[in-house]
Amino acid sequence: MMTLTIDGQRVEAKQGDTILQAARRAGLYIPTMCYLSKVKPIASCRLCVVEVDGAEGMILSCQQPAMDGMVVRTNSPEIFNHRQNIMKLYDVNHPLECGVCDKSGACDLQNKNVEFGIDSQEFSARDKKRDLRKWQFIGYDESLCILCEKCVHVCNEVIGDDAIEIQFGGYGSKIVPKGSEELECTNCGECIAVCPVGAMISTDFQYKANAWELEKIPASCAHCSAGCQLYYERKHAGALEKGEPRIYRATNEFEFTTLCGAGRFGYDFENRAKGREPARLEAAVEAFKKAKNVRFSSRITNEEALILRRLADRYGFRLVNDEARRYRSFLENYAAITGKSLFNGSLESLADADGVIVIGSRIATDNPAVRYHITMASKRHNARVVYMHPMEDTLLQNVVTQFVKYEVGTEEGVMAMLAKTLLAGKVDVKKIEAVLEDLDEGYLSAESNVGEEEMEAIRSQLARCKRVALVIGEDCLLHPRAENIARLAALFERFGGVSVLPVAPRTNSLGAALICEPEEAQDGYTVGYNAPGDFVIAATEEADLPVPALNQQEGTFTTLDKRVVPTYPALPFEGYCLNDVANALGLEASLTVDYTVCLPEEAGYESRGFDDIPYHFTNAEGEVRGYELKRHKHPVDSSIEPVADLPEFNGPVLYRCDPVLHFGAQTARTSQLGKEAPDLVGSEQFAAAAKLKPGQRVRINVGGCEMERVFRIDPDLKGTVALNPTFDLGLSEDLLSSIYRYSQSKIEIVGQANE
Repeated sequence: MMTLTIDGQRVEAKQGDTILQAARRAGLYIPTMCYLSKVKPIASCRLCVVEVDGAEGMILSCQQPAMDGMVVRTNSPEIFNHRQNIMKLYDVNHPLECGVCDKSGACDLQNKNVEFGIDSQEFSARDKKRDLRKWQFIGYDESLCILCEKCVHVCNEVIGDDAIEIQFGGYGSKIVPKGSEELECTNCGECIAVCPVGAMISTDFQYKANAWELEKIPASCAHCSAGCQLYYERKHAGALEKGEPRIYRATNEFEFTTLCGAGRFGYDFENRAKGREPARLEAAVEAFKKAKNVRFSSRITNEEALILRRLADRYGFRLVNDEARRYRSFLENYAAITGKSLFNGSLESLADADGVIVIGSRIATDNPAVRYHITMASKRHNARVVYMHPMEDTLLQNVVTQFVKYEVGTEEGVMAMLAKTLLAGKVDVKKIEAVLEDLDEGYLSAESNVGEEEMEAIRSQLARCKRVALVIGEDCLLHPRAENIARLAALFERFGGVSVLPVAPRTNSLGAALICEPEEAQDGYTVGYNAPGDFVIAATEEADLPVPALNQQEGTFTTLDKRVVPTYPALPFEGYCLNDVANALGLEASLTVDYTVCLPEEAGYESRGFDDIPYHFTNAEGEVRGYELKRHKHPVDSSIEPVADLPEFNGPVLYRCDPVLHFGAQTARTSQLGKEAPDLVGSEQFAAAAKLKPGQRVRINVGGCEMERVFRIDPDLKGTVALNPTFDLGLSEDLLSSIYRYSQSKIEIVGQANE
C-alpha cells in the first residue's frame, strides 16, 4: 500500500493502481469518456488529465501509476479549459440535440456537455456521407460515433469475439467488422452497453421508448448459473401506454459486469397465463398431499427450494431433481478430499489467473460468463489457456494456447493423468499417491488419445504460472464416474493450490442441490413443479396451476461461484405462486422472501433477510453484490478409486449442446435469438459416418426422448461428434439435463427439411 494526496485528501492506493483507480476507490471524481474499468486504459478521450506536483504539463490519470507521496490536483482553470476544448471537438462529430436518439436522456456526451458548460458547437468540419449499418441485433450510426473505442476493447478483451476494429481515416475513421463486411460475433450486445452515445444501438429497442420513460428493475439473469447482474427496464406508471406492462430492454452495470446475448435480448419470458381460480389451487394442494415424489426444475429461486424442502419434511414425499442430485454428489465427494464444503474457485479468481485449464465443457455456449472471465485472464495476465475436450471450439481460438482432444467418455482417465502430471511430488497421502503411481498410463493414453507429450506440454505451459484455475464442465459433473472425477479434481485444490470451479449446469443448480438435498424417485404418485419451464404445477390434468416466471418473482439465486444474489419482479403475475400452495398446506409466510432469512446456515447461507442483501455494487471495483456462501469443515476421506475401464464410443456420437444464445431458452423468443435453428449439426466426417446429407430430416432418441432434427454441416466442426440442441424440448430438456451429454442413437432418415 502507498499514500498519495488528491485534492488535499490523503488517499491509499495499492501497488500498481493508477491515479484514476486510486481516486475512484476513494470516491473522488475525475471525468472520463473512454475509460472502462474492465479493460486496459484506452486513453483516447484525454478528459482524465490531472496535474501532479513536480511533473510538467498535464498527465493522463488513467495510465499514470500512483506513487507514494504524490500530490495530485484533479481540477484547475487550465484543466477545465482543456476539458471544455475536448468536448467541443467531440461535438463536431455529434449533434447536441438528439431528437430521436435512444441515448438521449442517458447519454454520457450530453452529461459532459452540461458539466463543462458547452451549449453551442464552435468547431466544424466539412461533413461527409456516414452510413447507418445494421447487423442483426446491433446497429451502428457513424454520424454519432465519437471513436472512444470502448466497443472495440470490450469485444476483444472481455468477450473474446474480436469482431470489430477501427478503420482509421482521420476525420473519416469509423468502427467496422473485422475481416469482412458482415459482423461475425456472438451478438452479446456488450458494445451497445458500453457505448457512451447513440452510435452502437440495439435494433431490437430502437425507437421503442425514451430513456426518461423507463424505470430500472434490478434483477439477476435467469438463463444460466452465472446469475449476472442486470436491470429489466419497463415504462414507469406516468409513461405507461394502454395495455399490459412489458419489459422494453435489459441493461447492465457494464463497468463491472457483462451480459451475453441471451441475458440482454431474451428478457420476455414472463408467464401471461391467468390462473387465480380457487379450484386450481385446491387441486394442486391435494396433489401435494398425496405425492410420493415432487419432481422440480433447477430454474427456481432459493426460497422456492426451501419451501419445497419444508413441504417434503412435513408430508414425507421425496424431492426429485436428478441433475441437482448428481451435482450435490459431486460436491460431497469433492469435499471429502479437501475437508471443506464447496470449492475454492470463483469467477473473480478465474479472471485473475495466469494459467487456466478447461475440461469437460464446450464453455463458450455452456456458460458465456465463464468464457468472458477466461478471456479476461488471457488479455490481462497473458494466461496460458489449456482447453481439453473432444471437440475444438472456434469461439475460443483467440485465447486458447493448447487444445487437447480426448476421446468421448474418457474424462476420468484424462483427469487422473492430469493430476499425476501436475501434482507430482505434492501429494502427501500414501493411498492417494499409490493410486496415481499405479496408473496404467499406456492404457489411458491409448484409450483417451492423449499422449504423454501433450501432458508434458501442459506441465511446461503452467510451470511458471502462479495462479492456476481449473474449470470443470457438465461433461464431468454428469459422467457415470463423476464421484471419482470429483475426488481427482479436489486434489488440485488440496495439494496444488489450484482454484477449482465446477460450472453448475442450470440457473440455480447449486441452490437446489444444497437446500433441497434431492433424492432418487420412488414408486408412486409424482407431482411436477416446473417453474419456469412450462410454468405449471403438473400433477394431473385436474391440478394444472400456472406459476410466475423468474422475471416475475422476488427472491435469490445461488450462482456458480457460490454467491447469493437477489432478483426482483419486473412484471406482475395474475395467479398463485408456490408460497400460496405452501400456506394452504400449513406453512405460514406472508411473502416468498420471508424464507430468505431461513436459508440453511449449515449449507453456508447467512441469516440475512432479503432486504439486507445488497444488490448494487458498492465501490469502484464492483465489489459486494449479494454475499458469498461460507465454507464449512467437512469430514475427510482421503481416498480415490483406481480409474475404471474407459468406455468406448464407436461411430457417430450425439452431444447435447445448445448453440450460442440458446442455452437456458425459456420461450419462443429466446429460441430466435441466434442464427441457428434446433438442427443436428455435424462435420463432413460425421455425415459420412452416419450416412447423412445436409437438409435431411432425421429422427433420434436420446434418454427416452424422441425428437426430429434437420441435419446440416458446419465446416468448422471436425470428427464424428455432432451437436444436438435441446432448447426447444420444454420439460424434456430438464429431464435430459441429468444424463451424460454424449450418447449414441439410431439415426432414422424421415424426409427432407422442406417436407
